[in-house]
Amino acid sequence: MNMAVAGLLAGMALGFAGYFGGFGAFLLVAALGAVGFVAGRILDGDIEPGDFFRSRDRGDRRR
Repeated sequence: MNMAVAGLLAGMALGFAGYFGGFGAFLLVAALGAVGFVAGRILDGDIEPGDFFRSRDRGDRRR
């Protein structure tokens, strides 16, 4: 499935949630979609879970 079709399906799901369930359902579907997207990227090996928890390397700036 290419990204255009995936975007179409996601947009349709959000549209149905917003129309039938209201704004709260729209936000819930959008949030769960984002969680599913990140989980899929982790399972594909594109990103690692540790990428979200590592501190950024900002050099040697101490206060």
